[in-house]
Amino acid sequence: MDDINQEQQDFGDNPLETRKTDHYQEEYIQSFVEKWDELIDWDARAESEGRFFIDMLKARDKHRVLDAATGTGFHSVQLLKAGFDATSADGNAEMLTKAFENARARGLVLHTTHADWRWLNKDIHGKFDAIICLGNSFTHLFDENDRRRALAEFYAALKWDGILILDQRNYDGMLDHGFTSKHKYYYCGDQVTAEPEHVDDGLARFCYSFPDGSQFHLNMFPLRKSYTRQLMKDVGFQKIKTYGDFQETYQETDPDFYIHVAEKTFTPGESEND
Repeated sequence: MDDINQEQQDFGDNPLETRKTDHYQEEYIQSFVEKWDELIDWDARAESEGRFFIDMLKARDKHRVLDAATGTGFHSVQLLKAGFDATSADGNAEMLTKAFENARARGLVLHTTHADWRWLNKDIHGKFDAIICLGNSFTHLFDENDRRRALAEFYAALKWDGILILDQRNYDGMLDHGFTSKHKYYYCGDQVTAEPEHVDDGLARFCYSFPDGSQFHLNMFPLRKSYTRQLMKDVGFQKIKTYGDFQETYQETDPDFYIHVAEKTFTPGESEND
């Protein structure tokens, strides 16, 4: 995919009709990327999620990790600081440039690769112990064939006992009960709002409003939790455990985000989380 350098996002005459996987390139324009860290708030994000991902990877003795949705680099930096051998991939070159700058400002050097998940194994080398795909990034894929292909590429890029950690917004709650957010775990910038302008079974259009009055939008596909889990099973993952806002137990309507941990191997006697 080519880089998009433009002043404004372009959703055409009717933004609600823009439902294409590749359109995210036109959504993450440079001015939006430059503001992304205001939305994340690295310090607040680190405090809210704690060592959840680090401890999960270390408990499973994983070392070589692909951050498949690097964004501005938050999780790649956390991985490097914790001693992991991390590779940072993203489909948007503007994001990778910002991630590299963020890491360098912290005395770290990212190993980056510009990659499209649908052809991931053309752009990466070797097998990984784990792949993380975080920040609701998987919901940029609007076509089911794209979702299946991306998951199959993740599966193929993992070692025989590898794991995939993939998160998503709680679109079930959004579709069934309306949007609510604790604004606590993922998007922690207290001066930024991220709320849907429109939600239907095929589109969640979010508006991001910043203190200086600027606004940006993202169009995403509202994945239901059970559907995502089934896709993971369909491509071959044997065991899937789903957390709600980093918790093992939760009421279905409570979490802002679900985190799926999918394993390639299944140990007899273990129970699969539903």
